[in-house]
Amino acid sequence: MSDLDKQLANLLSTEDHQAVYEEIRAIVLLIFPRFDFVHFERAWDDIVRLFQGKYPHFLHSDLKYHDLTHTVAVTLAVARLLHGAVVAGHSFTEKDVNMGLISGLMHDAGYIKREDDAEGTGAKYTLVHIERSISFLKDYYRDDPLFKNDLSTFQDILRCTGLNTNIAGMRFRSETAALLGKILGTADLLGQMAERHYLEKLLDLYNEFVEGGIRSFTSQLDLLEKTRDFYDMTRRRFTEELGGVYRFSLFHFRTRWGIDEDLYLKAIGNNIAYLDRILTRYGEGCRSHLRRKKYGPPSPEERIPRGPGGPSEER
Repeated sequence: MSDLDKQLANLLSTEDHQAVYEEIRAIVLLIFPRFDFVHFERAWDDIVRLFQGKYPHFLHSDLKYHDLTHTVAVTLAVARLLHGAVVAGHSFTEKDVNMGLISGLMHDAGYIKREDDAEGTGAKYTLVHIERSISFLKDYYRDDPLFKNDLSTFQDILRCTGLNTNIAGMRFRSETAALLGKILGTADLLGQMAERHYLEKLLDLYNEFVEGGIRSFTSQLDLLEKTRDFYDMTRRRFTEELGGVYRFSLFHFRTRWGIDEDLYLKAIGNNIAYLDRILTRYGEGCRSHLRRKKYGPPSPEERIPRGPGGPSEER
């Protein structure tokens, strides 16, 4: 396999939601060859409908950062981490796997507005979206014979996506519930930061922050400049609050694809390195070098020369 093939985005495009769905199924079958997908399929179909505005009493998703592709990417990351954990020696029941995947699918449902909510976009719920997601999930499974007694566990798992959540201080019902929470919290970060269009979408994230009442950034450029600090914080969070479960992805890529690299960390590192370069070279003009298209290879203007006369480099 060539170095180009050993790129996360070249394994699978998260923009192709059907392909992601099929890959998640393939991964789960590596864990349980006779897995019953009925619960996952129902949740997947309903979350897709929710984001598309086809779910009863809800409007379509109107966000560009926390969109359906983000949810799909996070759920895929959950599946990969679950598989890697099993390869590393952990064990799950089929119900555990269902709860992990469903938590990924529903972790951002709280951004979707109800049909009588005409003001603004779903970004206004940024600071409360986790609790709204929990409410959606609890309503969804309140009378479900399999999950109705696990609503508090779902709640704990979803709260692990909060960057200010003190996971070490939480009282989970079981070690497995704690592991599922750490997997989701890790997948939420891996899923977005490793995306091929992560840097471009940060400009949309800034707009969501403004509407959501987050005042940590003064401009899109300020957010880009502080992304390196966020990356450093994320690396610490991976190992401290989230228990190092990010390491499970290496076991997955090694077993599933025969690639002895953590492609998530590699993709994130490439994104941050590219951002560092364009900030250093172009300052306020760096945004004109965030031009990736949704499909196809990088365009010529995305390539930055290594130096005078040197070969170009792309992320």
